[in-house]
Amino acid sequence: MTSPADAVPTCLSRPALDGSSDTPAGCVAARGVDGRPAHAAALRFYWGPMDCGKSTMALQMNYNHARQGRRGLVTTRIDRSLGPQVTTRIGLAHEAIEITDEVDLRALVRDAWADGVRVDYLICDEASFYSVQHVEQMAELVDSYDVDVYAFGLATDFRSCLFPAAQRLFELADTVARIQVEVLCWCGREGLLNARVAGGRVVREGEQVVIGDTVDTADVRYQVLCRRHHRSGDLGPRVTVDA
Repeated sequence: MTSPADAVPTCLSRPALDGSSDTPAGCVAARGVDGRPAHAAALRFYWGPMDCGKSTMALQMNYNHARQGRRGLVTTRIDRSLGPQVTTRIGLAHEAIEITDEVDLRALVRDAWADGVRVDYLICDEASFYSVQHVEQMAELVDSYDVDVYAFGLATDFRSCLFPAAQRLFELADTVARIQVEVLCWCGREGLLNARVAGGRVVREGEQVVIGDTVDTADVRYQVLCRRHHRSGDLGPRVTVDA
């Protein structure tokens, strides 16, 4: 016969809120009385072109979860600010952990637990710039550690080819959702693809990841185009503003 206390699922690998920790090595996800995971964690990938609000949604997601008492880590890679933070074009910002090739996402969580910090979820911004191995680690955090992972990023590069990490997220994620904020090409059609522009022309060759901006004065910039104008390289009429 199971007592009410025994029926309460616990995860001994996560620090208790009161700071106590009787953590046996080898305990991972929380289990209910039937042996099944107590919390069905998930890997979710939210994608879209530039300017559709991916980073804004990432920060909103973090805020919503934290407001309900959950604790998480915010990570990024090659943010537009070139600093360890998530920034948005509407002015929001949040400190973040910079992910390099050497960083193991599982170790980030284990180290936090070892320091007595509970981790219920990860917010992974700019996920398309992560490595494929990082995506595998995200899946393991969900399946073996019962940690939710919310990834946000581009799907395709300036050539309209999938980023390797994005492709793996499409393959592994429990849910994949396109962010619904509409981004328009200069012609008024829906913007689908991110064009790299240098010297006033659409670039077709080069490194997959090159830091740029969206302002016209940047040496290398990016512009969202519909498929028709991405293929033709038509950047539209130049708009001048009278002084």
